[in-house]
Amino acid sequence: MTALKALVRKDLILYLNDKRALLLHLLMPVVLAAFFGSLFGGAGGGANTGKIDIGLVQQDQGAIGQKIAEGLKAESSLRVAELSLEEAQSRVREGKLAVAVVIPSGFGETAGTALFSAGGKPEIPMFYDPSQSTVLAMVKGLLTQQVMQTVSAEMFGGATGRQFTDTSLKALEGERSNDPDAAALHDLLGSLQKFQAHEDKLAGGSGKGQAGLSMPFSTKDEALSSGPKYNGYAHSFAGMSVQFILMMGIDIGISILLARRMGIWSRLLAAPLSQSQILLSRAISGALISLGLLAAIFLCGVLIFKVEISNLPGFVVVGAAFALMTASFGLLIAAFGRTPEAARGMAVFATLIMVMLGGAWVPSFVFPEWMQAATVVIPTRWAVDGLDAVTWRGLGMDVALRSAAVQLAFAAAFAGLAIWRFRRQQA
Repeated sequence: MTALKALVRKDLILYLNDKRALLLHLLMPVVLAAFFGSLFGGAGGGANTGKIDIGLVQQDQGAIGQKIAEGLKAESSLRVAELSLEEAQSRVREGKLAVAVVIPSGFGETAGTALFSAGGKPEIPMFYDPSQSTVLAMVKGLLTQQVMQTVSAEMFGGATGRQFTDTSLKALEGERSNDPDAAALHDLLGSLQKFQAHEDKLAGGSGKGQAGLSMPFSTKDEALSSGPKYNGYAHSFAGMSVQFILMMGIDIGISILLARRMGIWSRLLAAPLSQSQILLSRAISGALISLGLLAAIFLCGVLIFKVEISNLPGFVVVGAAFALMTASFGLLIAAFGRTPEAARGMAVFATLIMVMLGGAWVPSFVFPEWMQAATVVIPTRWAVDGLDAVTWRGLGMDVALRSAAVQLAFAAAFAGLAIWRFRRQQA
């Protein structure tokens, strides 16, 4: 036991004296977590979300077209720049604008007519960056709202609507006796004409009625979570911690391969130490370093970025399981790696795949459904989800224990494969 403690102490001292490793494994995850966390909304849970830049090509100078443009500019989620058609297309092609909207000449009048007929409807050309299809859908929704409100208001209470009603009624006078559809439309427009006259009277003859359709509902948004108020930094600290601590696990395996190359491993085996003791010491020291790094990284998150750990015992359980999984992953790299250079390349690649599929960069719930189901076999998925559960989600010990149990199962599998490989090589 004394020899084991000495080996563990030696590994810890060597790691702490390596300032470059400390900088990489502690400072880098904090910096990257701060960056990604700000993208996810920061401590305000969306307070830092920026406006969407869109271009507007205003070719319709009529009242309806101008009001649609004013409505788009008044949207709090949009930043609208009026451009020429050529400039708008150029900016979208260059990726400087997500979407450009063209309100063509005569759109207002044609749209008003189409509101009461099944004929051809005017088109609004929209140019968009192919990587911004989600933004396109959002802009379409806002544009639909503005067009419906503006066109209906003008047709029910504006000068264009009154002119359309008078003209249409005259055109339908001779058709309604033979065409039931024309008769029905004539009755509808006749009622609309009376309504317009009433609104005009209320407006004092100014022609500026109050009528018009508007969205028949509004939404009341309420964020629900079992834990504290959502903090965009919480998931980022979980993901970046998992990534860089796994990178440290790679160093555990590479250090064993380097010790073999330099003959240090042979000298250790020649001492009154068994191979099991040497491997166990590396696993213990690696797990302690991993757990210490995890605690230090989240301490920065708590003190600087207001990340809250809602379930401290659960955090310790999940963190300890992840630390053991990291240490066993390092032993697996040493067991199957032939040279330090080749092993590092393959291990970094495998780690990046696990981190990406585990939801460390972006939350796993944004993955396609089939990918969410497939990634349950990735150990990092359980680590990230477990850390999310005990921080901003505020879930109980049952979730933390489930996450820890799966990680420990992976740790046992990695360690078992590593020990089998080491024994086979020794034999």
